Amino acid sequence: MMERKKVLGAAIGQCVHVAGLDHFLRLCERHGWASTLLGPAVLPSILLETVERDEPDLVAVSYRLTPEDAVPLFAQLAEGARRLSSHPRWVFGGTPPVADKARECELFERVFDGTESLPEIVAYVRGESAESADEDYAQDLVSRIEASAPFPLIRHHYGEPSLQRTLDGAGKIAEARVLDVLSIGQDQNAQESLFRPEEIDPEQDGAGGVPIRRPEDLEAIYEATRCGNFPLLRCYSGTRDLLRWAEMAIKAIHIAWGAVPLCWYSVMDGRSKVPFPQAIVEKQAAMRYYAEQGVPVEVNESHQWSLRDAHDSLAVAMAFLAAYNAKQQGVRHYVIQMMHNTPPSISPTMDLAKMLAKLELISEIEGPDFATYREVRAGITSLPRDPDEAKGHMAASAIYSMAVRPHILHVVGYSEAHSVVNADILIESCRIARGAVALAIQGSPDPARDPKVQARKKHLIREARTLLEGIRSLGKDRDDPWSDADVLTRAIQTGVLDAPHFRGNPHLCGRILTACVDGGWEAIHPKTRRPLREKPRLAGLAIG
Repeated sequence: MMERKKVLGAAIGQCVHVAGLDHFLRLCERHGWASTLLGPAVLPSILLETVERDEPDLVAVSYRLTPEDAVPLFAQLAEGARRLSSHPRWVFGGTPPVADKARECELFERVFDGTESLPEIVAYVRGESAESADEDYAQDLVSRIEASAPFPLIRHHYGEPSLQRTLDGAGKIAEARVLDVLSIGQDQNAQESLFRPEEIDPEQDGAGGVPIRRPEDLEAIYEATRCGNFPLLRCYSGTRDLLRWAEMAIKAIHIAWGAVPLCWYSVMDGRSKVPFPQAIVEKQAAMRYYAEQGVPVEVNESHQWSLRDAHDSLAVAMAFLAAYNAKQQGVRHYVIQMMHNTPPSISPTMDLAKMLAKLELISEIEGPDFATYREVRAGITSLPRDPDEAKGHMAASAIYSMAVRPHILHVVGYSEAHSVVNADILIESCRIARGAVALAIQGSPDPARDPKVQARKKHLIREARTLLEGIRSLGKDRDDPWSDADVLTRAIQTGVLDAPHFRGNPHLCGRILTACVDGGWEAIHPKTRRPLREKPRLAGLAIG
């Protein structure tokens, strides 16, 4: 049996504050270390004598008093450590001003000042993080999730209207070590016309993100992030030429996972002019390409419907169809994105039920060849405009979204409702989210067991199954109606898949009415204004 590594801890000098030190030693114990705490106000000579006698592998030192008084204490430890017969590693933890003094001392291999995330500290205890090497941080999504567990990966999107500002900010974000995944948001010109430069409108440069104009721009952003905790990178899929975007993103930024819709980025939302069913075929081809390259895939479909006030049962059905289509295209690692607070008036109870219904339906197609990873985020349209209120909303959303045990937390910067997120706002937002997660992960009552949540979940699953069977009935003559682009096109055009915001779009139906009823979103009867179940709704469309 392998002997456990030993860690010795002490608060030195006149410092009597040992709470942080004790927590660190307990964390070490949970990860296989044997720990000894010498206690408060330990003289450097006593600590050095104990190190000589016990030969620990790691010595954890704490001091939280006046920074200037710490300097001679550090000097005594450094001088004494040179004369020891053993040479353990030394680590320091204290307030930021004292930590600055500790960094000037060559004794400590790592200095913690309280701004670090808990996953970062855990990684250090596990021996998985170092200061300078890319290989010390997992560089693929699945490995990074496994290394971070039980903490979710933190993701944030980022793209300022200037390429240089984005480069500078990306490096600053990586050095801050606050996130695991940086999602590059390129401007709409790039998303739609990067490979058709003659169509780019210079007056719209930077609208919606960073103006990427060539693969070297992406490569530069990737290189700017090769520091700090070496975050994974990904970017928007592009709204046209998705295959070319995928090929470039894999080469330029080693994209962590591809995110494509099933129906959107088409005439449906105007982000491109690609008609149906060609739009669906194009998205399926992109999923298939990512799968062939071994890249995980997210199909960001379901929340797009909820952003257009679609009713909850349709959002659940679309979450299943998104996952189903990904599996049919050969995807083996699938990211389930769940945008909470969407539409904004949905209650947390009904919101959680909707997400659990999505997960339960998708679980039916999981297996050895189709693993899923849960990603949660706040709904951008739900953020208050006041920055302070937005911070509270963001933290609260993060805590209650932890009920679905996410693998990834997609942080939405608190300024999103009124201004572009810069590097400083992003870093602050991620730290707020980390604080919320650190509290939630300690253990909370399980809201998923609430009878109202469970009743609503079961209702949504029943309704979503009815809708899915309605789609199947449209393709009785097809081998696989749920992944058949012609059948899905027919479902959209006939109103089986419909949303209120489609009104006025000649390519869509737009006849459905929806409303928030008791905290959940329902299709409603046009005359009675009462909730309309899927069976009579589809019957009114002569479906099924």
